[in-house]
Amino acid sequence: MILFELVSLDGVKFSEEVYEVLLPTLDGEIGVLPGHMPLISVAKSGIVSIRRQSTDKDDMMDRFAINGGVIEVADNVLRVLVDSADHADEINEKEAQDAFELAKKMVSEAPDALSLQQAQNMVDRQATRIQVAALRRRTRR
Repeated sequence: MILFELVSLDGVKFSEEVYEVLLPTLDGEIGVLPGHMPLISVAKSGIVSIRRQSTDKDDMMDRFAINGGVIEVADNVLRVLVDSADHADEINEKEAQDAFELAKKMVSEAPDALSLQQAQNMVDRQATRIQVAALRRRTRR
């Protein structure tokens, strides 16, 4: 098992021993299992998937929508420090969809490059939240 700690600006979102964690990085998705080599990497906005036991099927995984951060692996401890992390159960799909539409509007009306980048970050965050909510909905059927 590996100790997985997910920490956002709001505090600790997850801290348990787990079998596997899938993480979005700038170079693509990585999987971290017990015995993983030491690593420091950048997390991009995306979905963190957590397999608590080796026998857990994909539809049993816990999922968080994250908004970028830093990944550190050392001595069977995986720490992910992120700006924000929303567990699938915390996401209201309708609110996320409304925020996504608003963010898209902000992109089209951005007066400068900085505003455009901020609006695009909001679009990416809400799109990830919608994905996580949809995965939760599908696995609960």
